[in-house]
Amino acid sequence: MNEPLLEVTDLRVDYKTHAGPAHVVDGLSFRVEPGETLGIVGESGSGKTMTSMAILGLLPRAARVSGSVRFEGQELVGLSDRRLRDIRGRRIAMVFQDALAALNPVMTVGDQLTEAIRVHRRQATRRELTTRATELLELVGIPSPVRRLAQFPHEFSGGMRQRVMIAMSIANEPRLIIADEPTTALDVTVQAQVLDVLGDVQRRTGAALLLITHDLGVVAGLADRVLVMYGGDQIEQGGVEDIFYTPAHPYTSGLLASLPAMQRRVPGARLHQIAGQPPAPTALPPGCRFAERCPHAEPGRCDRAKPEPVAVSATQKARCVRAGEIAAEVTR
Repeated sequence: MNEPLLEVTDLRVDYKTHAGPAHVVDGLSFRVEPGETLGIVGESGSGKTMTSMAILGLLPRAARVSGSVRFEGQELVGLSDRRLRDIRGRRIAMVFQDALAALNPVMTVGDQLTEAIRVHRRQATRRELTTRATELLELVGIPSPVRRLAQFPHEFSGGMRQRVMIAMSIANEPRLIIADEPTTALDVTVQAQVLDVLGDVQRRTGAALLLITHDLGVVAGLADRVLVMYGGDQIEQGGVEDIFYTPAHPYTSGLLASLPAMQRRVPGARLHQIAGQPPAPTALPPGCRFAERCPHAEPGRCDRAKPEPVAVSATQKARCVRAGEIAAEVTR
């Protein structure tokens, strides 16, 4: 079997707080194959963004990271910042969720693009850098790219700024792109355009994509596989069709039931909601993280020990003692 592009094993991220240790990522494991799109979904606070920051070594010094993150066979956990800088932007790139905050407001878009290239191609001439920056803006669908290079981020719309972030991420032809909530605060039309750009860029460059989002609709249109996070850990993994048509974990079922569906709409009816709140990272329960909110929980079975992942099929696993029953109920 070929080695995965990215392999995360038992990843843990802990912080010391006044309330005790906070386990923001707690035993996460997954793989990303070359050219694949893996969607990571979950509520705010589930550990999605912390996972991406841990992969790139961008967490503050107060964070304690353990476990393994292997990229192209190289271990990244414990790697020096100098060596990580050679990987960030060149082999692994990041698209941040707030493009306006991520872009420097006092530098032109052209200067920021060329700087991202020059960091890893120090011998490139000014003309080569400008030509490459123009090509990147064309690739992500920004009209009049030569004129746009001289403009500042505030002169771009939200969707255009996100396209600039995507252009910067692919400037050095990375093998893996991590997109953290790339459609946040964008209207649905612009969201669709940004996702189309990501898909088109991936097809042209052959890069793998790690797509982090809370929007299941985004995942449905772009991902090959889905990882569902809750309480800092994965609770279900599978192909897109597995997750959307035969969810095997009650949390995944609850997320899907919360999606608006015109064909199910009853006048005056409220959308489904999952009762309760996710556990605090300083007070994770000893058993299933979702037990207190789960309609299928069994006292004495679900609240004593953390469930092991159960294989529902060759492509799907769920961390639930009743995974097989729940998946079977969905297919009836």
